[in-house]
Amino acid sequence: MSTAQKFTALQVMTDAPVIPVIVLNDVAHAVPMARALVAGGVRMLEVTLRTPQALACIEAIAREVPEAVVGAGTVRSKADAQAAANAGSRFAVSPGYTSAVGQACRDAGLALLPGVASGSEIMMAQEDGFTELKFFPAMQAGGPAMLKAWSGPFFDVRFCPTGGVTLQNAPEFLALPNVVCVGGSWLVPGDAMAAGDWTRVTELARATQALKK
Repeated sequence: MSTAQKFTALQVMTDAPVIPVIVLNDVAHAVPMARALVAGGVRMLEVTLRTPQALACIEAIAREVPEAVVGAGTVRSKADAQAAANAGSRFAVSPGYTSAVGQACRDAGLALLPGVASGSEIMMAQEDGFTELKFFPAMQAGGPAMLKAWSGPFFDVRFCPTGGVTLQNAPEFLALPNVVCVGGSWLVPGDAMAAGDWTRVTELARATQALKK
């Protein structure tokens, strides 16, 4: 992937109001799902490393859907980061943060959105040069009120809240000055995936365009 365009975390976050959080159990779904999301205006795709098929799905999307920018979610180790890069990921998202994961993503050439849920974790990520962070799990860790509280001491940090974010509550998050985008799984509902209802996935992706900052 050395010839592919490099993206920064901020570029990943500003491409669209929502980054879909995708769990794939069937490699056959990867390419049509990615095409359906791109058709709806969403091209930054976070495929979580939560299933045995995830890396193969990332590889298929990277190979077959060049207009998509595929990334790996649930990156928890150096091995995850390297495997994600080898499969064709262009960015990584982690549920928490460690310096080892941050360095591994840098070594692999992956833009990283590190997950944070506390002030101490934000400070650790900032010490390593990360200022664009995933707030996870957003609703369980305090929701919009927590982000408002953080806007004072962490005025120079920008967030992508993920976890419990829906089409209904996304506007409240996106209205905050320190929120750039949100992450959500509602763009790729399990029943639509199982049924191969790619038109519905495109419609859900298209609906998120109204959420512009």
